[in-house]
Amino acid sequence: MSKNPYQIETQLVHGGLESGPGGATAVPIVQSSSFAKPTAEELENLFRGRAAGPVYTRMGNPTTGALEKRLALLEGGGSAIATASGMAAISTAALTILRAGDEILSSSSLFGGTYSLFRDTLPQYGISARFVDPLDLDGFRKAITDRTRLLFVETIGNPKLDVPDVPALAQLAHDAGLPLMIDTTVTSPVLATGVSLGADLLAYSTSKYINGTGTTIGGAIIDRGVFDWNSPAFPHFAPFHQTFRNFAFTAQARKRVHRDLGGCAAPFNSFLLTEGLQTLALRMDRHCSNALALARFLQDHPRVARVNYPGLEDSPHRAMITRLYGGRASGLLTFSVADKAAAFRIINRLKLAKNLTSIGDAKTLVIHPASTICADYSDEEKARLGATDDTIRVSVGIENARDIVEDFRQALDRQD
Repeated sequence: MSKNPYQIETQLVHGGLESGPGGATAVPIVQSSSFAKPTAEELENLFRGRAAGPVYTRMGNPTTGALEKRLALLEGGGSAIATASGMAAISTAALTILRAGDEILSSSSLFGGTYSLFRDTLPQYGISARFVDPLDLDGFRKAITDRTRLLFVETIGNPKLDVPDVPALAQLAHDAGLPLMIDTTVTSPVLATGVSLGADLLAYSTSKYINGTGTTIGGAIIDRGVFDWNSPAFPHFAPFHQTFRNFAFTAQARKRVHRDLGGCAAPFNSFLLTEGLQTLALRMDRHCSNALALARFLQDHPRVARVNYPGLEDSPHRAMITRLYGGRASGLLTFSVADKAAAFRIINRLKLAKNLTSIGDAKTLVIHPASTICADYSDEEKARLGATDDTIRVSVGIENARDIVEDFRQALDRQD
């Protein structure tokens, strides 16, 4: 897929857009399960891969295809597979690459759903995971074994908010003949692209910043087409590599795992996500500036024990945020108070912020991770994931910054 010459803000509005019926500039919603063909020969050619086109929405749909085209362009080229959720994207990628006996080498600070997938679900299929501090490059290097087939990290850990050196991890993976996959949900293509970070595969939950309104669920895998799958470590890619070369991953994922497990995107969801893309750059600017304003306020409040936001001037991750993401640290932060009871009281007092399990919404959202998304884990695991009992996670929205700060001020200042 060719690269787009425009800047990211223009790409988000115009990239990959083709006029619909009557000159429509919005992507049409093709709400159809199946697509009729005039001849049996044409349908056979489509099933055998000798021709391209929609057959059945589980395997491809024009509305979803338009979303995939735009996402790939935003990441600097390659191919994209839109999925039913962010977890469907990661699951599809993992099951495309890994076989029984293989191992994934992952960051130890992950979103709870991903951690559960790697720790609990994949082992049922003979796939194991090893977890390493994402800031410890030497630890990653030493943890690679002859069974390792994939390295996986988040660009900014959720909820721990640590910031790994992704380009260095990419180089480490490539030196070992392995692909690096990154979850860019928290940063989005606006803060960094697959090209700038050097990763081979990207996954994200499009439900979050890309949608931006909390109205739909979705995910995506981006294959940059730069990793050579023609390796003894990946013999199952050989049939696809002969035809699709460096896009053997996309071909195998579509033809096998994505098709067979059925984690496809719904056409209407793809439409909503395409609409959300248009304002992503504007929203990310506001998310970042509002999060910094709230973090600075919380830092100075006497009832706040500590604030974790990589964009703060004294954050240990500030230098990496500056180098990789232009100084913008997205809209996610955490802060700690006296204990769990205090955290609950503050959440219950908030009037503007909504208490729910998501991030990346236009609205400011809060959650107590230890009792919700990380509730199934031990205290040691919670600490490793950045979800201690005294911690509140905030997904800072695009409201007026003073209103957001005032909401947290009144919740922290109340004496009852």
